[in-house]
Amino acid sequence: MSDKQSRKTFRLRLDRMIRKLREEILSGDYAAGDYLPSELDLSSRFQISNNSVRKGLDVLVDEGLIEKIPRVGNRVKAPEQEAHTIIRLGCHQRLNDQTELTYLLSEFHRKYPHIRVQTVQIPKNSNYEYIREQLDNGMIDVFTVNHFLYEEFVEKEGLDALEAQEANPELYPFLSDSYRHGDSLYAQPFTYSPVILCYNREHFSELNIPEPDSSWSWDDLLAQAARLSVKNERFGLYFHLTNPNRWFIFLIQSGAKFLPQEEGQYHFIDSGMLDGIEKVWDMIYTPQLYPIMLSASNADAERLFRDGQVSVIMTSYFAMNELKDISFEFDVAPLPHLRDFNQTMLVTVGLSMNSKSKVKAAAKQLIDFLISFDVQKVIAQRTFTLPAHKHAAQIAGTSELKRPSRFQMHKEIIPSFSSFKETHLKLSQHDDVLRELKLYWSGLKSKERLATSLEALLDKR
Repeated sequence: MSDKQSRKTFRLRLDRMIRKLREEILSGDYAAGDYLPSELDLSSRFQISNNSVRKGLDVLVDEGLIEKIPRVGNRVKAPEQEAHTIIRLGCHQRLNDQTELTYLLSEFHRKYPHIRVQTVQIPKNSNYEYIREQLDNGMIDVFTVNHFLYEEFVEKEGLDALEAQEANPELYPFLSDSYRHGDSLYAQPFTYSPVILCYNREHFSELNIPEPDSSWSWDDLLAQAARLSVKNERFGLYFHLTNPNRWFIFLIQSGAKFLPQEEGQYHFIDSGMLDGIEKVWDMIYTPQLYPIMLSASNADAERLFRDGQVSVIMTSYFAMNELKDISFEFDVAPLPHLRDFNQTMLVTVGLSMNSKSKVKAAAKQLIDFLISFDVQKVIAQRTFTLPAHKHAAQIAGTSELKRPSRFQMHKEIIPSFSSFKETHLKLSQHDDVLRELKLYWSGLKSKERLATSLEALLDKR
């Protein structure tokens, strides 16, 4: 291993130790007065030297999280007595890996010592009813909201639960538009990502296959992915098909508009609206190209990619944080196009405030802090996640985090960013439509029967 690689590995392990211990302290795994494991145990756990462990512990001392007791150990400090204002921040567990949230909150505590933020874990795929109950019962003051959850609030007329906020001109306007209803803004954009391709450059080089670019169609990708596949060793292409940020792309790229005709009924047969759905069928049933397997989440794609068992995945900048310490060279590319449509899904995370919160002033301070340039710059430098702040998003990052050579591609493909709303399909219709699509992809319906079923389903609606 080269000196440069050794230094990078050392830094990653040290950062991981600091991050994990900080998270365990702030989450309550180590309560005030508890002692951390010995330096020897920490050295073994994180695979770093005793001297490096001491450097990491010094960081936590500086952050006010622990205190060193001579000849005894490192003890977790109690929050300062003046920290009497409590903000409850509802967020998903993976947000820490995607944004360095525990570090950001420690910086917030340093800046505002009279305020403490308690994180409340929101279960994955939580719906409007769950979040609304948390808001009404005062369990959360601020929470992270994606584009699907926000649209549930709109469709179910629940925006009264969210505090209107002032737009920040330093954030990308198209992100603010995602959370605007009428003249009011109900969430501040925090982070975002387009859905993109991520590919193993070594697999392409081995077979002398050109790397994907913006000119590729889905047929181009399928042809090359078939060449990349190696029986009993790896597949050419994979993604978690039933995730709404994946299957919806094929509707959008078909130019699908779920609008009734003049007579008030829907017509899909021979309309071209299902061309993208048919392309998925071609993908699934090309031998050795795409794995027919049960998939619980997008994380399956990243896991297969990390293990070298798939050459190309459809992913996001959020998910690329799982690839930070990958052993081979990888890069990114725009999604292929279908006919003249080259759109991709825009995935957003915003920060909403409970309109009934009793600590609105402090909650606003937290949101303003998280979308400030200095904080958004930390996200840009330490993660693969794209910050909502325009200037911060331009930062290439630090040398410790090796990025794909085409990482900044996201700036060039902004015109291709699309939302599921462009299909005019209501969220309440998603599950019913997906159920019909799965029957088609499973070989239980023809394309004609699928079109007829969708017409009947939406006419009934």
